[in-house]
Amino acid sequence: MMSPPVLSGQVKGVLEEIASGVAVRLGVVAPGGYGKSAVLREFARAFEDAGVEAVVVDDAHLLPEGELLELRAAVERGDRPVVVAHRPWPRPRALAALAESLGRVRPALMPEPLTRDEVRAVLPAPARGLAEFVHRQTGGVPRFVARLSGLTAPEVPAEVIASFRADLDWLEPDVRKFLLAAEAGAALRLDLLGGLLGLDGDAVGDVIEAARATGLLGSDGALLPIARAAVAALSRTDRRIAVRQRLAELQLRSGGPVLELVRPLVGVAGPEMAEAFQAAAVEALPSDPALAARLLAAVGTPTAEIAVRRAVASAMAGDLDAALRLADQVIAGGSAHRGAAAEVAAIALAHRGQLARSTELHRWSPSATSGAFAVIGQVGTGRLPSAALPPAPPTMLDGAASLMAQGVVESVTGPATSALSTLVRATGLLEPAGRSVLLPDTPAALAALVALHGGELPVAESVLDRAVATSLGGALMVVRHRLLRAWAAMLRGNLGSAREALLALRRAGRPLEARDWLFAVALEVGIARRDSDLATLKRTWEQACEAVLRHPVDLFAFLPLGEFAAAAARLRDQHRLAHHLGAARNLLRELGDPPLWAVPLHWSALHAAIIAEETSVAEEHAASLAACASRSRYAAVVSAAAESWLDVLAGKVDADRVEGAARGLHAVGQWWDASRLAGQAAIRTSDRQAMVRLLDCARLLQGRVAGSGGGAGAGAGTGAGSGRKQSEPVAESDAGKLSDREREVAELVVGGLTYKQVGDRLFISAKTVEHHVARMRQRLGCGSRAELLEQLRQIVG
Repeated sequence: MMSPPVLSGQVKGVLEEIASGVAVRLGVVAPGGYGKSAVLREFARAFEDAGVEAVVVDDAHLLPEGELLELRAAVERGDRPVVVAHRPWPRPRALAALAESLGRVRPALMPEPLTRDEVRAVLPAPARGLAEFVHRQTGGVPRFVARLSGLTAPEVPAEVIASFRADLDWLEPDVRKFLLAAEAGAALRLDLLGGLLGLDGDAVGDVIEAARATGLLGSDGALLPIARAAVAALSRTDRRIAVRQRLAELQLRSGGPVLELVRPLVGVAGPEMAEAFQAAAVEALPSDPALAARLLAAVGTPTAEIAVRRAVASAMAGDLDAALRLADQVIAGGSAHRGAAAEVAAIALAHRGQLARSTELHRWSPSATSGAFAVIGQVGTGRLPSAALPPAPPTMLDGAASLMAQGVVESVTGPATSALSTLVRATGLLEPAGRSVLLPDTPAALAALVALHGGELPVAESVLDRAVATSLGGALMVVRHRLLRAWAAMLRGNLGSAREALLALRRAGRPLEARDWLFAVALEVGIARRDSDLATLKRTWEQACEAVLRHPVDLFAFLPLGEFAAAAARLRDQHRLAHHLGAARNLLRELGDPPLWAVPLHWSALHAAIIAEETSVAEEHAASLAACASRSRYAAVVSAAAESWLDVLAGKVDADRVEGAARGLHAVGQWWDASRLAGQAAIRTSDRQAMVRLLDCARLLQGRVAGSGGGAGAGAGTGAGSGRKQSEPVAESDAGKLSDREREVAELVVGGLTYKQVGDRLFISAKTVEHHVARMRQRLGCGSRAELLEQLRQIVG
């Protein structure tokens, strides 16, 4: 049960007047549900307590003219108290005269909705925690607050919605139609309301006033949330559809938006809404392509044009199966829209890694954008275009597509900087279109690939961050942009960030298309290899092999292929990739061995050969890198690093040369490779001074503090402690018994890494790690490995 009504200061003042014997003559005016009846009950009780005979009348707007005239006469005589409550509408002439007479005595009392605090005060104790929800739903209208007084959760029960039937059933037809228009969001559109109701402006105003008098509208003229839900649930479906259809027709005639009008009718209305559904699909496409596809599916029997538009929406929503199916039907049907359908199919196939087939379909389509995308596909599959691109039409999409094609061609025929500049310009041109364009690849992704292949990681990161921020290419391209961004993180050695990106993709639960899956698996393989996580590498390897089988070799998939090559060597399974690596080399030869694309692949193949201990093969790749050294700064850096690697493996460690090569790799963004080169050189030199210097360099390039430990054999500390019971806490002084290097080892061992993994991280051998662990166990007086781990956890946290 609700608490007693909240009485305003005005009401309390009138009650005091009644108690003091004043002959109160007063009008009480408010919409339905505002508590007029409750106020009148308080006044009647006060008159009774004072022993005064008074005229107290509720709902005067429903009285016949004769009774209203009698009430006015009583007010004019002034011989007895008269209190009359009524709604502001309807307002017949006799009621207006009565209100005028009362108003000359004193201004009408107008009850207001309850404030949030007042709602909390009148609700029963169990529901007071939901006061904010109740106020938001009801606008503070007392009648509706009372209906929600039994709430136990922030949702409106079906029985409360059903209670509004009595409020709606007695309304005039035009008022009910207005409420349906208000439920559709058109409460303030007088032009639409006039067309819907077939009334002039004054008559529409009267209908709106009648609706306001019901108490179902808020102060802004829109339906209260609880009333909107009731109107939607309790109105006949055919009437609701008819109102929204008529509003949509009026809106289409004026060129206005219709999406919010027809959105609730998807799956309810039929072909009679076809025109509105099509217009709404155009509005929905940039922000919700899946909704656009559903709207177009609701049209009924579609034309070829609508089928193509639905295929576009399906593709942008990531439903490539539906897009390909719809496009294929149009192509097979032989209509004039076959070219547009072929373009959609080509884009879908590009995402599925079928670049050769995608290119053929783009060449078959007559559009200028398809012509540009065909050039990109040709280069990606190893064929230089034989003719210049035709001039692009002056649109953002066509202009950007033309620049994309130009940039990709420049990446194999000219300087990498020129290609990167062209692709970045294409990205800027297309950014305003944001998520509203369907693309086989974005200029941002292509620019990032060129930047990653050319050692320009800051450019790759910047252009990808902007692409994510502007939703370039819509939902279909989100995963690709994030994967390439994670790739840059992996190259920098920021494995945690790269791993988190993969985890976020898994949490999203969205199936990956072949191209994205290839990069995602390659990232997992690359992270595991750099983390010396052999278990994960083995577990992921079968997925990697399947991903390669599903994605034919093309120029834009060289990064994953190179990562797989190194992993295959680590797992002694090179034969699984031999055919694909051969296809990649053939593709490069067909394009004239462009350094931009060739250098990273040779670098990965060099490491694969080093891991497999195939020195002659490693030397061949180093020679190929040397041949490219004069073509770009990045090629020169990688070539110098390759020569240093081979020298280090041969036992020839020139500290100056190694450090220079490592710092060069770091400068082009390959921080992990840089640190690895310096660290491997450090553990292979017999010159202790060079070893310490190279270890400091490795730590610095890895992001660790230089000089944090001694050499590879550092770790000698002060005397060993005597035996300690396992239950004893580790004293603060015990932590000081560990050297800096032992602390580093302890942190990684406690983290669950094997001795080999720890050694790979710290550029020391597994045997040295084992030595450090034995020394710590002795120094801390631990009788078992379990006791050691417990004490190390207390020391390193």
